[in-house]
Amino acid sequence: MAQMNLLQAINHALVTAMSADDRVMVLGEDVGHFGGVFRATSELQAKFGQARCFNTPITEQGIIGFATGLAAQGQVPVAEIQFADYIFPAFDQIVNETAKYRYRSGGQFNCGNLTIRTPYGGGIAGGHYHSQSPEAFFTHIPGIKVVIPSNPYYAKGLLLAAIRDPDPVLFMEPKRIYRAAVGEVPEDDYTLPIGRAHVVQEGADITLVAWGAQVAIIQKAAAMAKAEGISCAVIDLCSLLPWDVNTVCASVKRTGRLLINHEAPVTSGFASEIAATVQGECFLYLEAPIQRVCGLDTPFPLIHEKEYMPDEHKTLAAIKYAVHF
Repeated sequence: MAQMNLLQAINHALVTAMSADDRVMVLGEDVGHFGGVFRATSELQAKFGQARCFNTPITEQGIIGFATGLAAQGQVPVAEIQFADYIFPAFDQIVNETAKYRYRSGGQFNCGNLTIRTPYGGGIAGGHYHSQSPEAFFTHIPGIKVVIPSNPYYAKGLLLAAIRDPDPVLFMEPKRIYRAAVGEVPEDDYTLPIGRAHVVQEGADITLVAWGAQVAIIQKAAAMAKAEGISCAVIDLCSLLPWDVNTVCASVKRTGRLLINHEAPVTSGFASEIAATVQGECFLYLEAPIQRVCGLDTPFPLIHEKEYMPDEHKTLAAIKYAVHF
């Protein structure tokens, strides 16, 4: 075991994957000698050479198109989109090529070895072009998986699982906690199952669900609620497509209440999908309306970032509303 922050855990996962399989390669803007804007790919080019860690032109559509072709030909590309805000030029490639490659051929060929890494979310004073949380767009696409870690241990285990998964995976990294989240991470090779949520703590009064950096926020809110006599279950969803319906619903059936927290705008955010599913599965168990504590329906603001973010105080207010409904 070693102490790593989330960024180091991602780098360690890439080194592990590239060491174990010569087909694994990393590509993207400035990922080579520079190591990427956040240094997630530092030293990879020095260790594995320019043929396996190389810079691309500044064209997101080209990065994903090229990576899809590499995967279809048997390579194992890990493509980096420098910020999730810039993934939209590649949206057509992801939706109409990457996700449908296996289906369109009747299973004769696929690009399942493709992993797309991208940092997402706010909290770094990045303004509206470097702070978005676009995960919900991609959960509407059959044929890919969407994975979001919340700490270093899960970052390494889930990234290794994503690289080795038979389906294309969008791996979204909460950049706000790249260096803030620190924990024990095995130095050995290990994977964690995609589609299985992590129950951070059990509780009796309400279930709190989040992913990425917001897991720490609901943990803070749960601690504040405990001081007021409210017992919160806390669940880290870990992946959104697929998401762990059984774990969430089992918890809601015990607590009778649910709160979902995410950074993305509330309208059509992934909390809506969770709320609809839980309402259908747990209707007779619910003691209060399902709560959504999310970002606002505005472009991500620079000077009002603090007001925009769904923090522990907004979460605590929603917890108290649900418990006392």
